[in-house]
Amino acid sequence: MTIVFPGFAADQINAFVCGATPARRWAIECEWGEVSLASGPQAAAFRQDQAEAKISIWKEALFAADILLLHASPVFYGLGVPRGDGSAVVLIPGFLGSDAYLGQFHIWLERIGYKPYYSGIGVNAECSNLLIQRKLNACIDRARAETGRKVHLVGHSLGGMIARSMAGQRPSDIASVTTLAAPFRGTVAHRTVLLAAEVVRGYILRRHGSQVLPMCYSARCTCNFLDSLRRDLSDSVMETAIYTRTDGIVDWHYCLTGQEGCDFEVPGTHIGLAFNASVYAIVANRLAQVELQKR
Repeated sequence: MTIVFPGFAADQINAFVCGATPARRWAIECEWGEVSLASGPQAAAFRQDQAEAKISIWKEALFAADILLLHASPVFYGLGVPRGDGSAVVLIPGFLGSDAYLGQFHIWLERIGYKPYYSGIGVNAECSNLLIQRKLNACIDRARAETGRKVHLVGHSLGGMIARSMAGQRPSDIASVTTLAAPFRGTVAHRTVLLAAEVVRGYILRRHGSQVLPMCYSARCTCNFLDSLRRDLSDSVMETAIYTRTDGIVDWHYCLTGQEGCDFEVPGTHIGLAFNASVYAIVANRLAQVELQKR
């Protein structure tokens, strides 16, 4: 592995950095500049706590450009991508988001031949374990019954973490799980996001009291949601993780599976991945790959 820092000798830097933990490597990167990994991007190890990511959130204002580029792309109109087989695709929104902002994704999936489903969870500002039990399980049951096939899950940000947890809980019902900028290996996010999550956590504890665990909505919770999230997925479930290195919300290192052929980098913003033409093209091809493997 080659680590490149401007102004430093490669052998000196490699001797210092290669033995560092993933967290320390990220700290070094923030202090010294970009780390160029000759062997490709590396997935961070799972972490049991949460931490502040040293990233600039202002870049997220550029997500509007992703929307404009999407509508200018042939991919959005179903051109140049494989046609679907009518399988169900459940879309799960990110933190503080609702199904409404995934409307373009929903329209596009239907356009290329899939049967898309909104998650029905409302605003994603609730205990993820309760959302799965009270909302998403019913959505998957309905999608499976109506199509007679296993279900694909596509989740954005926190929605991707929920999608992976569900795939761990119900592998016999899930054909594939695709995450978009989802930090499923650890809650390493911008300070603003962490503060907002604390506000939501307080709301959950006040609303549900003893119905939820004391550490609910934190990385230290022992609920089924986090337990399932940290498991290896079944070989029968195709994994896809899409990320951007210019993410202004979460540390992209925690959005990777680390498995060959499963991690896909795209240009854009964290928010904009839900409206990104490159993301749509990857999703279309990965869903089609699941179909080919069934034959």
